[in-house]
Amino acid sequence: MFEGVFTALITPMRNGAIDERALHELVELQVAAGVDGLTPCGSTGEAATLSHAEHRRVIEVVVAAARGRVHVLAGTGSNSTAEAIALTRHAKEAGADGALLISPYYNKPTQEGVIAHYAAIARETSFPLVVYNIPGRTASNLLPSTFTRLAGIEQIVGVKESSGNLDQMAHLIASVPDSFAVLAGDDWATLPLLAIGGRGVISTTSNVAPSEMVSLVRALRAGDLARARDVHYRLLPLFDALFCETNPIPVKAAVAMRGLCGDEIRLPLLPLTAPNREQLQVVMKDLGLL
Repeated sequence: MFEGVFTALITPMRNGAIDERALHELVELQVAAGVDGLTPCGSTGEAATLSHAEHRRVIEVVVAAARGRVHVLAGTGSNSTAEAIALTRHAKEAGADGALLISPYYNKPTQEGVIAHYAAIARETSFPLVVYNIPGRTASNLLPSTFTRLAGIEQIVGVKESSGNLDQMAHLIASVPDSFAVLAGDDWATLPLLAIGGRGVISTTSNVAPSEMVSLVRALRAGDLARARDVHYRLLPLFDALFCETNPIPVKAAVAMRGLCGDEIRLPLLPLTAPNREQLQVVMKDLGLL
């Protein structure tokens, strides 16, 4: 179910509130570009600064706008297990197809604690769950041996892998069943991870260039490495530009440059700085995105 290109959607805002009209239009653009799924309320969607009511509403809007045409993998993670359970239950009730849950951050549980956290969410929600491993944001790294055990829990069906360590990713893929989807969490890693057995990507770049990310993944999954490599290197400057500052600062600016929403962003994040904005514009013009 969770493979191919999933877009980690930004959350458009206007005058301090969720811009539901723009969010609906972003969903339409993504569906038209051929993505396989949408992931609202992740780090790219500024989930950390959404109220619980806003978080729930964003998921509801995306599910309604998608109308079953693509899968919705809703971000529902928290470093509080009880809060993660509540958010995941809501996503299930709202009609999402599954939930993406970041490994608990700040409180830094042990590997055993992480397993207990996900097991409790699985038990209490009976919903397809994708684990999100991103040590750079959580200060803890989930090991391949941990995924061997997590993959034994029926509801846990995949991982968004953002460790940045391809050797670890290879050992992870070797340690889980073929049915367990290993997805790239970094756009630059899409090609190498799929080449060693990954199933897709949860992409920031596809907010800006969805058809190009779809082309990259489909070419590689069809065995056309030369075509996939061409697309990868064409997009490489964009991958770099979209992470020149903390995500989602650059990607929100990029989507705004395309006239798809405003570039309003919430503190403690600030708008993209002028030099990086200029460089991002150059890259996007070179790719024909402006």
